[in-house]
Amino acid sequence: PYLRGRPLEPGEDELYGEAEIAGETGSVYEHCQRAIRRALQFGSHGIPLMGSGDWNDGMSNVGRKGRGESIWLGWFLYDILQRFAPLCRAQGDGAAAEEYLEQAGKISQAIEGNGWDGRWYRRAYFDDGTPLGSGANPECSIDSIAQSWAVISGGGRRDRVEEAMGQVETHLVREDEGLILLFTPPFDSSDLKPGYIKGYVPGVRENGGQYTHAACWAIQAMAILGYGDKALDWVRHINPIHHSRTPIECSRYKTEPYVLAADVYSAAAHVGRGGWTWYTGAAGWLYRVCIEDILGLKRRGNVLTIDPCIPEIWQEYCLDYRFGSSVYVIRVLNPDGVNRGVEKIEVNGAACQGVKLADDGRIHQVTVVMGKQNSPPAI
Repeated sequence: PYLRGRPLEPGEDELYGEAEIAGETGSVYEHCQRAIRRALQFGSHGIPLMGSGDWNDGMSNVGRKGRGESIWLGWFLYDILQRFAPLCRAQGDGAAAEEYLEQAGKISQAIEGNGWDGRWYRRAYFDDGTPLGSGANPECSIDSIAQSWAVISGGGRRDRVEEAMGQVETHLVREDEGLILLFTPPFDSSDLKPGYIKGYVPGVRENGGQYTHAACWAIQAMAILGYGDKALDWVRHINPIHHSRTPIECSRYKTEPYVLAADVYSAAAHVGRGGWTWYTGAAGWLYRVCIEDILGLKRRGNVLTIDPCIPEIWQEYCLDYRFGSSVYVIRVLNPDGVNRGVEKIEVNGAACQGVKLADDGRIHQVTVVMGKQNSPPAI
């Protein structure tokens, strides 16, 4: 069933209430279709409307009048459209698939044409057209998720995403403090009025601290680009055990060393202090990034693909993958010291492209040999 709720009145920003079960029902596919079509609304730059918040709900004032646009949401929607189109074809809805791919292309073109700031992608446009996440802004001049999702979505130009992620490293990665900031500088005293995010202390939570969910996306983007050394370095930055190795580090971090914190402060008086723990979805994201994007293990249906992005110094690693009653013992060899590139895969001595999984109670030996390729340029 669908749910029904009272629409917001003019000038009303939010509503707390209970949704009712509507009389109309639909399949999961039809629910997805409605959600996508609801999101396909665009502003004057051809970029999706932001409304009163996107992933960063604290930016509640950027598009509250119905004209502000979200560049991050553009990349996110591009990714959804690209991945949902094959599902449309599987449902026999070729027209929807073509429509979604066409919309995805338009979104990418609009962001490249109107969202590039010269060295990185902007974050959004306010209702009045003022850019956010621009070098011209005194606060929030660069935001990480507009850069990382240009990579994750596959929608950004290669030369631009390389430059943008380089700027993320320059402006948002603090190696000495083990932080990957969400954006910088934090909102404080400028005339910008992004929403309730400005009520947070500068450098705390979403307001310019490390928001670990977004930090995981930055790591994923570096792995996708092929920078295995940096990807693992950034994992170490946000690994809580690396914030708790000494009594001094423990007194600064102040949270559990065995739990990923949702946020870590960058405020001058509290640099490196952990925020909320035990509830963050970032833990799942970090696990996924480490398994899928660094170790390279991805399952699609009953096929396992292995495409690592690791530090050049790693000569080999092993892992066991359990599938029902079967165990796949996977050994990855890196004789040429590369970040990425698979030369061959063998299962029980037979060459293959992907590992077809079988629940047969056996122990299967998988050998992956990484091959020589040109290392990515320094970023």
